Amino acid sequence: MLQIRQQQAKNCALARMAFAGTNVSLSQPDITQKLTERIDDLKQRIAAWGKRIRRYTERSTRFNQNRLFQSDQKRLYESLERPMVSGTGPAPNQAPAPTL
Repeated sequence: MLQIRQQQAKNCALARMAFAGTNVSLSQPDITQKLTERIDDLKQRIAAWGKRIRRYTERSTRFNQNRLFQSDQKRLYESLERPMVSGTGPAPNQAPAPTL
């Protein structure tokens, strides 16, 4: 019984946090629908921020590679041959080349 009350209190606190900054009251009868809409809105905002960060990272990488190509092509190609740093993309295939 105590666990159920704790879970209800936790859910209520989460609902209050989700509606922070809005004019929605927790005593409204259609609270579950409004909560679902708010959660969807927040998910879309998070997805938009993720896409914005991804675009920025790609643009920054492209800009730096273009600048390096103009100044020192040898260093650019050496950096492209090195494996990628973790989290920035797939590592190149390290399988040995077939002999003919």
